Amino acid sequence: MDKNRPVNIYKKKTGDLPEHHNKGKRAIRILWISFILFLVSFTLLIIAIENGLVGYMPSLAELENPQSAISSDVYSADGALIGRYYVTDRSNSKFSEISPNIVNALIATEDVRFYEHAGIDPFATVAIPMYMLMHKKRGSSTITQQLAKNLFPRKSDGIFTLPFMKLKEWVLAVKLERNLTKNEIITLYLNTVPYGDNVYGIRNASLTFYNKTPDKVSIDEAAMLVGMLKGNTIYNPRSHPRKAKERRNVVLDQMRKSDYISQDQYNELTANETPLDYHKIDYHDGIAPYFRMIVEQQVKLACKDMKKPDGTPYDIYKDGLKIYTTLDTRMQRYAEEAMQEHLTELQKTFLAQSGYKDGSIWAKTGNVQNILNAAIKSSDHYQYLRSQDMTHEKAIAAMSIPIKMKVFAWTKTRSKDTVMSPIDSIKYMKVFLQSGFLAMDPFTGEVKAWVGGIDHNYFQYDHVNINTKRQVGSTIKPLLYCLAVDNGYSPCDNVSTLPVDFPSMPHAYDADKEASYEAQVPMKRALALSINNAALFMLKQVGIDAFVDFAHKCGIVSRMDKYPSVALGVSDISLYEMLGAYSMFPSGGMNTQPYFITKIEDKNGMLIKNFAPVQKEIINGNTAYKMVKLMREVVDHGTGGRLRFRYKLMNDVAGKTGTTSNQADAWFIGYCPQLIAGAWVGCDDREFRFRSEALGQGAAAALPIWAYFMRRVYADKTLNIDPARRFKQPDGFNDCDAADPTSAERSGLEMGGSKAARDSDIIERSSHTTDDGE
Repeated sequence: MDKNRPVNIYKKKTGDLPEHHNKGKRAIRILWISFILFLVSFTLLIIAIENGLVGYMPSLAELENPQSAISSDVYSADGALIGRYYVTDRSNSKFSEISPNIVNALIATEDVRFYEHAGIDPFATVAIPMYMLMHKKRGSSTITQQLAKNLFPRKSDGIFTLPFMKLKEWVLAVKLERNLTKNEIITLYLNTVPYGDNVYGIRNASLTFYNKTPDKVSIDEAAMLVGMLKGNTIYNPRSHPRKAKERRNVVLDQMRKSDYISQDQYNELTANETPLDYHKIDYHDGIAPYFRMIVEQQVKLACKDMKKPDGTPYDIYKDGLKIYTTLDTRMQRYAEEAMQEHLTELQKTFLAQSGYKDGSIWAKTGNVQNILNAAIKSSDHYQYLRSQDMTHEKAIAAMSIPIKMKVFAWTKTRSKDTVMSPIDSIKYMKVFLQSGFLAMDPFTGEVKAWVGGIDHNYFQYDHVNINTKRQVGSTIKPLLYCLAVDNGYSPCDNVSTLPVDFPSMPHAYDADKEASYEAQVPMKRALALSINNAALFMLKQVGIDAFVDFAHKCGIVSRMDKYPSVALGVSDISLYEMLGAYSMFPSGGMNTQPYFITKIEDKNGMLIKNFAPVQKEIINGNTAYKMVKLMREVVDHGTGGRLRFRYKLMNDVAGKTGTTSNQADAWFIGYCPQLIAGAWVGCDDREFRFRSEALGQGAAAALPIWAYFMRRVYADKTLNIDPARRFKQPDGFNDCDAADPTSAERSGLEMGGSKAARDSDIIERSSHTTDDGE
């Protein structure tokens, strides 16, 4: 190289650049490549998520119509929500059915820029790192993102899966915003979020905590409900009122900041309480629990034949059905009150009897011990002890130790705290008188009141439904007399009260051994006094086969053995069947079976099943009216006389009492021109019963429930049950009797008329059966 050659100072090889300069350019290049790769990967990931390539992605149809399990609601005839069937207690509302107070409280608290963003709030998202550096927890999810999470919950919150779940929620939120309006998103959110006490959806929440629909919720109530979304257990106003109030005030403050309420409103609302009107509908509590149970069973059966558009059967617990019933909540309340009013006192009388007061009845051998042993072995306590490998002897010993417990009692709360052994508690509960009461419209069959027992918390057995059968005693006699009247017998014809010969029996059947009657009495007197031999005489006239066939024709589906004692009511028949059979008397001969569901709609209000009464003509109008007059005699001059002299019911009513062997069952079924109702009283185990006919007969044990119920019904003018209405006499009606007594004449029974009725000297004789009568 020529050392004297001039050097070009402007020419420099790349390799001669400083090292740090080359590294900077490479870093920029890598950064750009990484950014592009990240952008492409992120875009591809979003596309993959949206198309369901990375986990399940719901379709547009699923987003618009999420398949959340919705509870089915049960409504009474007077429009009250009386029950709900669900896996999750959830129901839906439309946006127009939600108060603006709720919407404002939600937006102010959960997503103040809800109407400005498209599903993701960029300001809140960017702020997350700053809050993390400040060690503060801050939710950045929008209402739409929360909705996405509620509709399709995360299956895992692991450190590796959480970012993907979050991205999926973002995609879902954007899809929701694209396809739904803001109001639809708000509505869907409020319908899916959980509140306290396992309640889902704003409608159920407002009904549960404030007993009002969402459109009627006030500002402070809305703040309380929205406040629960932060923590539906800790901010539950029922269980944590102080914390709930604090949270309510936070929501009200957010509403103030967002100008939904003024400073003056805020000051006033935070200074006051927000009282609850708690009405959680559960299986046991609330009105008509036994009725709701039978409705549930019937709808489940109906669902097997009702198909959804996709061909699958409806599910009562998930498909949000609307079930409309015939029940009247006013009559139902009166029926429950009437039962409580009577049995509270009757139970005291029952337990005051020898054997119950001192507990000596449990020292008996035979049936009583068998009942007790069976009850012990079927109890949850015994079953648990045996499951712990404890012998029978040790289990009995453990159950003999007194412990603290809550048991049923006729108190305001229907329970009491006490200390007794589990075995003693079984004895205690076994001797409670049970009852069933049913009221219906005799013309339509619509069930108006259904009380299946004294308390559903402690006694779930329903004593009204068609599968619960007890001996009906003399309440069967009107069907027998009706068959005779329909075949030409007159209520004024004389019938024999002497023992009756039947070909199947070796001697005359005497069912009135302890009573003394004239050899012959008019048919109307025989029924009024419930003379058993007279019923046997009538049975012989019409024939046993004919009577049993007629009873079945009247709607009795229970077995009725063809023995002479069938005329005395030894058959086990349900109260449900008996009311259906009696319906032909006040309705002019038309037999109408009870029914209690009118229609079922789907969650959108579309009719999917209709129900109609089952009716058929059994007797003509003349026969029906003759029976009304016969059964009116029972009330005016017979075993039902205390309706007049004691309970002052001087209205046009008719009915029949019933008492079975050894007073195990007491019955009364009565009717007025617009309503028919029946009551049964007895212990679940027939071994426990009244010791005397005077206390255990139908007139003493069952009739008062009917009387207390009807007095309440007549007093409630909104029910339109007219106390002055009379049974309608058919045109051209001829009978041996004089004209029907007027209300004024009937009221004379209180001070005059039948001395036996006034003094309640009439004792209804229970049915005495023979071996061939069982």
